[in-house]
Amino acid sequence: MRAVWKDTVIAESDDTVVVEGNHYFPPEAVRWDLLEPTDHSSVCPWKGTARYWTVVVVEARNENAVWSYPTPKSAAADIAGRVAFWKGVQVGA
Repeated sequence: MRAVWKDTVIAESDDTVVVEGNHYFPPEAVRWDLLEPTDHSSVCPWKGTARYWTVVVVEARNENAVWSYPTPKSAAADIAGRVAFWKGVQVGA
């Protein structure tokens, strides 16, 4: 699987975990040099608290388009530390 935005690969891996239709990539598969941490967070009743990053490609920014559950609740243990994408980031094979 690949996560692409603005023709730039942000993450690529054959080892993703799919939860609620979202592919969660392992952290070592992510181009962290393209991400900036944000103060945004959200809470899911069964997964826990997510933290977010903004994708930065050249001069384009996609605010809070990347999220992860660093310490999820036990029901979501399979996605601990993994990273998912939305807001126009294309994820596919």
